[in-house]
Amino acid sequence: MFIGEYTYLLDDKKRLAVPARFRNLLGKKVVITRGLDHCLFIFSTKEWQSLAEKISKLPLSQSDARGFSRLMLGGAMEVSIDSLGRILIPDYLKKYSLLKKKAVLVGVMNRIEVWDEFVWEKYKGMTEKEGENIAERLKELGI
Repeated sequence: MFIGEYTYLLDDKKRLAVPARFRNLLGKKVVITRGLDHCLFIFSTKEWQSLAEKISKLPLSQSDARGFSRLMLGGAMEVSIDSLGRILIPDYLKKYSLLKKKAVLVGVMNRIEVWDEFVWEKYKGMTEKEGENIAERLKELGI
């Protein structure tokens, strides 16, 4: 289970350190893809396989299903964690996520989200301000 929030610098070669706590759960290879809200998602290969199977069962006849499949599967890349615990962020994912110099890695149960620090702080601020309203709406889902 991935939990917590960690801030790291993206180096000049677009490499990003992964917290040791997360590396222990990930293995040597991970899948990184476009996430939602301009973040990136990092999955273990096992978790990715499970998600990819679910996505592959979405109906091709529905526009939203095709779009989501393209976003997640078409944007995915398998990357290795190097001996210093870093991953390389591909250019197209760096551009999508608006990553500059500081990145925030956020553990979200079955995945890690990678955010540009400024984008994360803005998103987190809005979400925290709306926390009670969000909780009220989620009540309908049994949470």
